[in-house]
Amino acid sequence: MAKKTETENKQTVVINGEEHNVADLSQEQVTLLNHVADLENKIRQISFNLDQTQGSRNYFMGLLTEALKAEPEAKQEASS
Repeated sequence: MAKKTETENKQTVVINGEEHNVADLSQEQVTLLNHVADLENKIRQISFNLDQTQGSRNYFMGLLTEALKAEPEAKQEASS
């Protein structure tokens, strides 16, 4: 996992517990680091959206459950 920090205008990144100066990385390594950082952001966003979606599903499932419970009562009242 990568974690960027800035100390005295030097940008560093910690990868697998080892600190690296970003200025010392090759262009390919910087590109890969940017991919990892972008993917970590996407994972957080997807996780957030999943939580919202599951909460919404649970809400609507609750409404459906209540509606199904009320249906037999309505049918019983109509037949009386």
